[in-house]
Amino acid sequence: MNVVQYPLRAEWAALQQRAAQQQGADVAQRVQQIFEDVRQRGDAALLDYAQQFDGADLAAAGGLRVSVQELAAAEAQVPAALQAAIRQAYANILRFHEAQVPTEERVETMPGVLCWRRAVPVQRVGLYIPGGTAPLFSTLLMLGVPAKLAGCPNIVLCTPPQKDGAVNPIILFTAQLLGIDTIVKAGGAQAVAALSGGTESVPAVDKIFGPGNRYVTAAKQLATRYGVAIDMPAGPSEVLVMADATANPAFVAADLLSQAEHGPDSQVILLSDSLSILEQTKAEVERQLRELPRAEVAAQALTESRAILLRDAQEMLDFSNEYAPEHLILAVENPEPLAAGVSNAGSVFLGHLTPEAVGDYASGTNHTLPTNGYARNYSGVSLDSFFKKITFQRLTPEGLRNVGPVVETMAEAEGLRAHARAVTLRLEALAGSEE
Repeated sequence: MNVVQYPLRAEWAALQQRAAQQQGADVAQRVQQIFEDVRQRGDAALLDYAQQFDGADLAAAGGLRVSVQELAAAEAQVPAALQAAIRQAYANILRFHEAQVPTEERVETMPGVLCWRRAVPVQRVGLYIPGGTAPLFSTLLMLGVPAKLAGCPNIVLCTPPQKDGAVNPIILFTAQLLGIDTIVKAGGAQAVAALSGGTESVPAVDKIFGPGNRYVTAAKQLATRYGVAIDMPAGPSEVLVMADATANPAFVAADLLSQAEHGPDSQVILLSDSLSILEQTKAEVERQLRELPRAEVAAQALTESRAILLRDAQEMLDFSNEYAPEHLILAVENPEPLAAGVSNAGSVFLGHLTPEAVGDYASGTNHTLPTNGYARNYSGVSLDSFFKKITFQRLTPEGLRNVGPVVETMAEAEGLRAHARAVTLRLEALAGSEE
């Protein structure tokens, strides 16, 4: 990690650049080809891509859908300790999201004018869960819990197969815990393409959730052109740590590496007003890196990492709000005042004993968060993400008499005579019925 000392504010923008902000034209073109192929050939295309990208012969393994037998057999393949951990994480995530259940309130804006808003679940939801080198069963919890809690009636899970044509048993165990049984062995852009238009084995959905590589990210963005919503724009994982002189360098280094090991295009940034903390943390990163099974992946990510010395906590806060990190760790003695000043971040972790990893797995908050600076204008996934809000209104005769003249006056001023007439005719009918 290279240490940058007291950069001028004019230099901050360059230090805040993400390495993978631009999707290459070749990625977009390839994803477009995959979409067209899946739309034309359906299941046949998905089977070919499973062979090509995953090395799996799904035709020989029973097809694209996970069978009832495969789902039932998964539990026996998951160690008891891991099952218990997943169940506890499930309980914590459920408890946090249950507190977000919306209430329906009727508001009388004028006498006789009743308005209300109802939360209606998205009817068809697609969850994409990466497999690859790190099958993200934790993400399935983060998406499946609110989807079920919202009452989404149709939930489709897509996840890549292993070379033997099976799905990772931990993902299947988690799906069974959640009550999700429509599971498709498909990964990458082809899974998103299938969810956006449907195939013989994959039901089309209204909204797609879940992380992925740059091809999946490009595919989700392309899906919006076919009338399918997505959770948010997303890219490689990232963390920004603000550390003062009281920070523990070993803790901070572990936090940085916990993001770096996600993938080679992940990004970590360390801010401090203590040069000693920066230098000690840098040494700890190098020491701990050697002990990681995914050291090579983390080392690649660290090539884009930055350790920046700033003058004080306010400068660190200003830098962070401009960067808008996915994860923000406040490794400082008194984090609450700093937290109050956070305006742009996906999720915030306060104090020396709150590692970002707890949010990734089991504190209860959702780990599906905006990256690439989208925390400036997007929230992370929540229960709300699985609802649509529909407004309703109803007028009594008194209500029509009260609000009608207001509408007539405004509609005439905009030159929309039919709008005004829709009210006038009703007012005249009311007057006639009272004679």
